Amino acid sequence: MEFTVNQIAAMLQGRVEGDGDRTVSQISKIESGKVGTISFLANLKYEQYIYTTDSSAVIVNEDFEAKQPLKTTLIRVKDAYTGFTTLLEYHQSVTKNALKGIEQPSYIGANLTHGDNFYLGAFTRIGSGVRIGNGVKIYSQVSVGDNVCIGNNCEIHAGVKIYSDTIIGNDCTIFANAVVGCDGFGFAPQPDGTYRTIPQLGNVILEDNVSIGSNSTIDRATLSSSSTIIKKGVKIDNLVQIAHNVEIGENTVIASQTGVSGSTKIGKNCVIAGQVGFAGHISVADNTKIGGQTGVTSTVKIEGQSLFGTPAIGVKESLRSSVVMKRLPQLEKRIHELEKKVIS
Repeated sequence: MEFTVNQIAAMLQGRVEGDGDRTVSQISKIESGKVGTISFLANLKYEQYIYTTDSSAVIVNEDFEAKQPLKTTLIRVKDAYTGFTTLLEYHQSVTKNALKGIEQPSYIGANLTHGDNFYLGAFTRIGSGVRIGNGVKIYSQVSVGDNVCIGNNCEIHAGVKIYSDTIIGNDCTIFANAVVGCDGFGFAPQPDGTYRTIPQLGNVILEDNVSIGSNSTIDRATLSSSSTIIKKGVKIDNLVQIAHNVEIGENTVIASQTGVSGSTKIGKNCVIAGQVGFAGHISVADNTKIGGQTGVTSTVKIEGQSLFGTPAIGVKESLRSSVVMKRLPQLEKRIHELEKKVIS
């Protein structure tokens, strides 16, 4: 699709500086921009490229001041990064909305209900009693179990497995090969040393505007009266494990290779870096920030802390401890020397 710079500026509530009649049909990086593309400049580390780019237009902050002549047209907005994100969202929605209908071969169980602009990719299986809202796109090789409910404007990417009774809110995205609603790790040890499987009868609830990364797994709750709950606005990266009966609070973000053990509750607006491990049956206060490879082994009661290390402690305390750890060989040597002096 082709738009004029003026049309894009109107969509972003921005102000044009230059030729607003230029046309744009593609999006590009500022350093590799070509005629007919639009770019953005939010980080001034890349400012040098705005003077050489061939992009027809560049989205910039309102207060950007050019230090050299420009050959591109500017669209000034309150926040360039947010403006560019809005443009990408619009581009994605146009592309997504072009997909409609049910491809074959696919299997659809009894009593499927779906809204308008529904797309179902080939080699997908839909169970019985499934309810799907408007604007939902389900790509190829997806499996949707019985009695699953999917809200409006969701995207379910290729290879995703959604187990029975899962509830998914509006505007959710589940990326390729993620698994939602499989059995939790529940086994009862027996006197003879074997393990007996504990049936997992609950479900998973994803509230609105949740994103689940590729190859992540969210386990269903153990009892039929309970749920594993991912609250609205949560963003989960690739390769994350969420165990049974876990609750993740609103707008929390979790980076790759993190594991959350069963029945743990994480508060809202938390930021969790990669390879973090959480023990089971603990809780984490709102607005907690947790550094990469941290081991959270006990409840975090105080809001707004930044934690690091295993077991998790405050970042400053952790840094001081690491300094001491580096000096341990020297300290040991000094202790031995002092022991010799005392003994002699």
